[in-house]
Amino acid sequence: MDNNRHQLVPRIVHLGFGAFHRAHQALYTHLLIEQSQSDWGYCEINLMSARGAELIRQLKKRHCTYVLLEKDEERTTLTRINSIKEAMHPRIDGVHAVIEKMAAPETAIISLTITEKGYCTDPSTNKLNLSHPAIRHDIAYPETPESVLGYILAALKIRFQQNLPPVTILSCDNIRNNGEVARNAILSLAAQQDSELALWIKRNITFPSTMVDRIVPAMTEDSFAEIKQLTGEDDPCAVISEPFRQWVIEDCFANGRPDWHYVGAQFVKDVAPYEMMKLRMLNGSHSFLAYLGYLGGYEFISDAMQNQDYYQIVQRIMLAEQKPTLSLPDNIDLNQYAQQLLTRFANRAIKHKTAQIAVDGSQKLPQRLLDSILWHQKKGSDYPLLALGVAAWMRYVSGINEDGEPIPIKDPLSDEFSKIYQHHGTSLEAVDALLKIDAIFSPEISQNNDIVNKIKTAYQQLLTLGARQTVKYYLTKID
Repeated sequence: MDNNRHQLVPRIVHLGFGAFHRAHQALYTHLLIEQSQSDWGYCEINLMSARGAELIRQLKKRHCTYVLLEKDEERTTLTRINSIKEAMHPRIDGVHAVIEKMAAPETAIISLTITEKGYCTDPSTNKLNLSHPAIRHDIAYPETPESVLGYILAALKIRFQQNLPPVTILSCDNIRNNGEVARNAILSLAAQQDSELALWIKRNITFPSTMVDRIVPAMTEDSFAEIKQLTGEDDPCAVISEPFRQWVIEDCFANGRPDWHYVGAQFVKDVAPYEMMKLRMLNGSHSFLAYLGYLGGYEFISDAMQNQDYYQIVQRIMLAEQKPTLSLPDNIDLNQYAQQLLTRFANRAIKHKTAQIAVDGSQKLPQRLLDSILWHQKKGSDYPLLALGVAAWMRYVSGINEDGEPIPIKDPLSDEFSKIYQHHGTSLEAVDALLKIDAIFSPEISQNNDIVNKIKTAYQQLLTLGARQTVKYYLTKID
């Protein structure tokens, strides 16, 4: 295997060497190398933060390898990942070296796991936020970018000027139409910088959409200790995940690709049905469970799922309110998919914190819950649990839990939430103020009396009863 690794060519530059990528795309590529002697390897790049730079330093020290532990309540599998050839960070290697690596002739794919906020878009419209500080900087100073989009554009400009082969920009983030979101954001920024470059990108660069799925909890001291016990060494790049994994990819690559389908990925013409299924049934239910679970005093998702009321209400939102909004190929059984999700959520071998899933809710609500609410509103069907999910998010971002203790809110709009709650307290007026944040709530939501009333009703129940009793109340109410 190590001999195979020495033959790797870093044809994929990956931006965002986070836990999910380490447990997902890097594993698929590792398995392909093992199975077929593929020479497609990664150059891993983190662009932001001192913490990201330290992770890259640690990866370099370990000769670009790390350990992945896959586990459920029945079995564990330990794999040393060997799909990475190089690793870089601007603070270590310099901004221009990173850009040149992305522009190198051997680079055929630039892949991304940068989370929703990395695209610098307005979550309610998916359009580039031109007032974002990093975007404003990149428009003025394109040679020294600050945003991920700016780095990509700087590299594409070199390819354009030097007549180098095109690349594929492969988004692997949990965003609806992630390829289209990446394409629109990059083209919007390019139009601000260089119209000829924008035209070249339009004609030459492809942006496949993908659907990725695997539960990968944040590493803790206990997680690292478990890895050390199993391997006999410290591994700061190690990750732990559930055994389940899925990767559905739109097959439109500009300059070749690995044969990931040999190790379980699916190449399809249209990813949309799969991503809608995942965003609504998995991610929507996960967010719903995270906010209600956290407010109910549960640190981990699997702990909340041991409460039968929570188990039943999550099953109900999946089957009664998310499933009807989906249209999928005949060979997909959504009842079976829901049961599989419930089993995955209840996996006590994975310590997935409710607080981890609750991060960046403002970026996630539109695609996970609000789009489904609009579907029901147009169809004239009911959606009490979707409204409860939105209300639970609103109660969560108040920053105070049910015991009066602070909740650390991690969200790009956290300052805005703080101002609202400082002014209104946990009152229904806070709901009105939150609904006026048009970066989250479109007028179709915020100006619809039926939707607003359902959210307010649920919010009031959370204030009056608390999360656990509200869950019980809603189960009885909709029986």
